[in-house]
Amino acid sequence: METSQVFADHRPKVQEIHVLWMTTGLGCDGDSISTTAATLPSIEDVVMGAIPGLPKVHLHNPVLAYEVGDDFMKFWHAAAEGRLEPFVLVLEGSVPNEKIKKEGYWAAMGTDPDTGQPITTNEWIDRLAPKATAVIASGTCATYGGIHAMEGNPTGAMGLADYLGWNWRSKAGLPIVNVPGCPVQPDNMMETLLYLLYQVAGLAPLIPLDNELRPTWLFGKTVHEGCDRGSYYEQADFAHEYGSPKCLVKVGCWGPVVNCNVTKRGWMDGIGGCPNVGGICIGCTMPGFPDKFMPFMDEPP
Repeated sequence: METSQVFADHRPKVQEIHVLWMTTGLGCDGDSISTTAATLPSIEDVVMGAIPGLPKVHLHNPVLAYEVGDDFMKFWHAAAEGRLEPFVLVLEGSVPNEKIKKEGYWAAMGTDPDTGQPITTNEWIDRLAPKATAVIASGTCATYGGIHAMEGNPTGAMGLADYLGWNWRSKAGLPIVNVPGCPVQPDNMMETLLYLLYQVAGLAPLIPLDNELRPTWLFGKTVHEGCDRGSYYEQADFAHEYGSPKCLVKVGCWGPVVNCNVTKRGWMDGIGGCPNVGGICIGCTMPGFPDKFMPFMDEPP
C-alpha cells in the first residue's frame, strides 16, 4: 500500500506535452542542429519515452519534423486557438522589429488560413506565448539578440526577453528561460528542456535562474573557473601565440568574465569546448555579444 502511494504521488500531472520549437526567428537553425548532438539527454530519449516519469512528449520543430505543410502547421494553429495544451514554446533566432520594416516582413512561418497571408514570427510569439506553460529562448540570438542585433543592423533585432519583457511570466507563472550559446551547447539545451518538462508535469520545483534568466547550475561559473589552463593564469604565464597550452587571455580569451560551462562540460559527449581545443572564449553566452567582445583577437580590457 505504501509503495503504491509513493508511485501515485510521482505520476505526472499530465499525460502528454507538446514542444513547439520555432526556428523562424532571425537565425541559422544552428541551435536545432547543435541540439541533435545532445546525449544527456538526447532528443531521441525524450520523444521516444526513455526518460522515467516523463509524460509523452511531442516535438514540433520545422528543421527536424517529418511532417510538412498543413500537416505540420495544424499543431501551431491548434495551440494558438487554445486547443493544444500543455505546451512548451521554444524560440530559436532573434526577434525582428516588424514596426520598422519598409515593406514585406522580416521573418514568418506558415500562412493565416483566413487571409492567406504569411504569419510573422512576432505574430506567432504574440499568439503562443500567453498560452504556453513555459517558454525557452534557445541560443544567443533568441536570448539577447546575438549577431543579428549588432550595431547598425536594419531589422531592430532583439532577444525574446527584450520583446516580451524581462518580468514577463507564462500562464503557469514561469519566467522566460534563457539558454544562450552560439550555437547553444547541446546538453545545456536538452537538460533545461527536460527540467521544464518535469516541472510542467508537476515533478520538479521551480527552475532556478540568475539575473539574466539563465539556469544557475549551468551558467553559475565562468569559463575560467573550469579551464584546464587556469594554473598558467595564476602564474601569469600567458600564451602570446595560438597553439600554446598556456592561458589564452593575452590573445583574446574572455574566459575570466564569461559565464559558461563549456570548459567542464565539453561540447559533444564531453569532448571539445573552445579553450579545451585551443580556441579563445569570445563571450557568446553573454548579453551584448558580439559587439561588446569585439575585436575577438585583441586582449580583453
